Amino acid sequence: MPEFPLPRRRFTHIAIALLTGAVLSGGLALAPGAAALPAAPAAATTPTPVRVNQVGYLPDGPKRATVVTAAAQPLTWRLVNATGATVASGSTVSHGADAASGQSTQEADFSAYRRAGTGYVLVVDGQSSEPFDIRTDLYDGLRSDTLAFFYHQRSGIPIEASLVGPAYARPAGHLGVAPNQGDTNVPCQTGVCDYTQDVRGGWYDAGDQGKYVVNGGISTWLVVNSFERAKRAGHASALGDSTLRVPERGNRVPDVLDEARWELDFLMRMQIPAGKPYAGMAFHKVHDAAWTGLPTRPEQDSQPRELHPPSTAATLNLAATAAQCARVYRAYDAKFADRCLTAARRAWSAAQANPALYAPDSDSTGGGAYGDTRVTDEFYWAAAELYATTGERTYRSAVTSSPWHTSNDAFTPGGFSWADTAALGRLTLATVPTKLPASDIARVRSSVTAAADGYLSTMAGQGYAVPIPSTGYVWGSNSAVTDNAIVMAVAHELTGKKRYRAGVLESMDYLLGRNALNQSYVTGYGEQYSQNEHHRFWSHQYDASLPHPPAGSLAGGPNSGLQDPVAQENLPGCAPAACYIDDIGSYSTNEVAVNWNAPLAWLAAYAAERPKQA
Repeated sequence: MPEFPLPRRRFTHIAIALLTGAVLSGGLALAPGAAALPAAPAAATTPTPVRVNQVGYLPDGPKRATVVTAAAQPLTWRLVNATGATVASGSTVSHGADAASGQSTQEADFSAYRRAGTGYVLVVDGQSSEPFDIRTDLYDGLRSDTLAFFYHQRSGIPIEASLVGPAYARPAGHLGVAPNQGDTNVPCQTGVCDYTQDVRGGWYDAGDQGKYVVNGGISTWLVVNSFERAKRAGHASALGDSTLRVPERGNRVPDVLDEARWELDFLMRMQIPAGKPYAGMAFHKVHDAAWTGLPTRPEQDSQPRELHPPSTAATLNLAATAAQCARVYRAYDAKFADRCLTAARRAWSAAQANPALYAPDSDSTGGGAYGDTRVTDEFYWAAAELYATTGERTYRSAVTSSPWHTSNDAFTPGGFSWADTAALGRLTLATVPTKLPASDIARVRSSVTAAADGYLSTMAGQGYAVPIPSTGYVWGSNSAVTDNAIVMAVAHELTGKKRYRAGVLESMDYLLGRNALNQSYVTGYGEQYSQNEHHRFWSHQYDASLPHPPAGSLAGGPNSGLQDPVAQENLPGCAPAACYIDDIGSYSTNEVAVNWNAPLAWLAAYAAERPKQA
């Protein structure tokens, strides 16, 4: 296997769906006067060569910019405040050729300047950056908006104007009301089962309206883990009750857990009931029998819905996330925690009895395949969660006997993903108290910091300080950036070493504009941000009566594979880090997905935390 293999990503759409969508754009008007997110300013024909985090920088964090220039000698930089006064200056440091971007770059480091303010610009060689702020509350809004994404993506519940605004409000989708044909009594594909199942709720996965246990599993784990980490750090109140725009606010349960519960309930509904073949296993996914066109709002989807065969991977995702649920929710809802633990135990036993039910890559009509034929990593992850929650010998044995417990490959350059979950087990064992031998815990923690050091080394060798290699610009590359940044954040928690926090914040810089395209990949954040992500009902590019994606939505990012017709037509010969286009048709570079927003939400919550005063 090569050092950086092409990840097993979902190939979610086919050209016929796009062509169909182009002629199905009428009849989706929203309420009169609905106010959607304003469009980003039109991008300059030639973007500024001075690339910064277009949102800004924390006063106590690193403040670096990348300058695209052919100059070999250092250049003078000036930091200019909103009044036009120069408040700091210095010289750039040459990096030279950057393989990922194909650009020659230099770096300006103004980290020593810490005064809060708005409207700063960095001027280098007569060229000015986009404006940015320096302030302590820089990431507060992003923390809220990235988590609000999940409420927007909910299935089976009305999305209320009082919470999201009139432009984004919509009726419940897939709740058994015509023209919907799901999701309250969904049949299986022919030959899979002879009954129907109520699988309402959960989150729509991405730009489509399918619901997938493996992608929902890692996304739920990240959302819940974000709260678990914040609670350890003494910052749980920032994610507590009445901090998010969700209908459950005010119920004395942290809002982030309310949001994750919407998906957890769905995951448990996907479990095969007692008395049926493969009882305890989880159906792999539920989605339309054929691809719907763009745009199609959920309540207008007339396609039949189908349950797809159970898989070992899906079942272990259920076991892992339900076990985590039992641990984290117990302080707030003991009955729900008990239900989660029962589901987790059943799923674990069923997966052990059926260890090789694999989801095939060929099952991609109407929804992503999420094929996975290696599930030893899911067994390790599920065992780690069950052991961390119960302390029981059976699960401890499963942890310590797994090859992933000692493997050097749990953390990879391309990051963890829905198909590569061993790292999740490592992160849990590194941070949740267990009775593993001290030597095991030390080794697990050392593997986290070693991986984080590897990502820092990768960043140091690049013109834009990105924690993925130049070969890592694949489908969903931005999620690899966020996932690797999470590992650095955990390394910071374990060691207190500031270099890891700096690595996290510079990863955020990349996502928010310090990159080869001068592009913020987060809608609503920065001066030049993505706004036409591939989505079935945030489809303003196809129908002006529909909104752009809401603020806080993360685009998939550069993909050198150019795996859609729009990318192939517009980006031939692109450097890997420049293989991106903000076009709704470019599903391989510009889709949104729950497993991409989940790690961004995790990082936004981490970055928004103020250091505690002694």
